[in-house]
Amino acid sequence: MNRLFFFLLILLFAGYMTTTAQSKIDQAKGLYEAKKYEEAKRLLSPIEDDNKDYAAARYWLGRIAFDQEKYDDASDFFEEATDAEEKVADYWNWLGNTYGTIAQDANTLKQGMLAPKMRNAWEKAIALDPKNIDARKSLIQYYTQAPGFMGGSREKAVEMVNQIKKINVAQGHLAMGNIWYREKKYAEAEKEYLAMVKADPTFQSGLANFYTNQKQYDKAFALYEESLRAKPDDFLMIYQLGRLSAVSGQRLEQGETYLKKYLTYTPAKNEPSHAGAHMRLAQIYEKKGNKGEAKKMFETALKMDNSLKEAKEGLERVSK
Repeated sequence: MNRLFFFLLILLFAGYMTTTAQSKIDQAKGLYEAKKYEEAKRLLSPIEDDNKDYAAARYWLGRIAFDQEKYDDASDFFEEATDAEEKVADYWNWLGNTYGTIAQDANTLKQGMLAPKMRNAWEKAIALDPKNIDARKSLIQYYTQAPGFMGGSREKAVEMVNQIKKINVAQGHLAMGNIWYREKKYAEAEKEYLAMVKADPTFQSGLANFYTNQKQYDKAFALYEESLRAKPDDFLMIYQLGRLSAVSGQRLEQGETYLKKYLTYTPAKNEPSHAGAHMRLAQIYEKKGNKGEAKKMFETALKMDNSLKEAKEGLERVSK
C-alpha cells in the first residue's frame, strides 16, 4: 500500500513539474501579448537548456527583443531556439525576419553575409510548414530585391506567388499586386488588388490602402465606409477612416470623431497603437490650423512611442 502511494506521489509530482514548466510559457506568452515584457522575461530567462521548454523560452525572449528593437539580441535568441528545436517553422521564420531587419540598416558587406542566412531561414520555415504564407511572402520580397548573384529572381518570386495562390487565392493576388507596385506598374497592381477583394472581400482594406497611396481618396473612403457599414464596431476601420482624413486633409471633422472613438478602444498587439492615433489626430488639428492642440497631441504620441518619425517632424513644424 505504501509503495503504491509513493509511486502515485512520484507520478503526480512529475505531472506537476511538467504543467508548471508549460504554464510558464503560457503565462509568458500572455504577458508578451499584454506588452508586459519585463514580467515575461522574468519567467522565461531562468529556463535552462536542459529544460524541454528551453527552445520556446528563447523564442519568446526573441519576440520580446524584436519588439523592443534589440535586433542583435533577438537574432541570438532565435538562433538558440532553432539550435534547441530545429523543427518549428515559426522559430525559423522569425530568425529570417530578424536577419532581414538587421540587414536594412547594415553596410553592404554585412548585408551580403546576412542574405543567405535569411533566405535559408525562410526556406526552412516553408519546408517545415508549406502553408506558412508569411515566410513565403518574405521570400518573395527577398527575390524581388536581392541582386541575381545573391539569389534574387523575379521568376522565383512569381513562382512563389503561384504557390501561395494554391493555399490562399486572395493572399496570392496581394503578393502579385505588391510585386507590380514595387515595379511602379500601378494599373497591373490595381488589377491584382481588385482580384484579391473578389476572392475575399475581407481584404478590402488592402485595396483601400492602394488607393490612399495613389491619392485616390474618394475610392479609399468608399471602401472603408462600406466595410464599416457591414461591421459598425470594427475599430480597425474606424482608425483607418481617421487616418485617411489625416493623410488626405479631407473630412477632417469626421476623422477627428473617428480617432477620438478609437482612443476609447484598447487595441490588440497587431492593431494600430494609441500613439499612432494621437499622431493622426495631431495631423488633423494641424490641418485645421489648431497648432496648440496639434502640439499637445504630437507630444502625447511621442511620450507613448518616441520612435514615431512623423510625430517628431510634426512637432517640429507646429512648434515654429
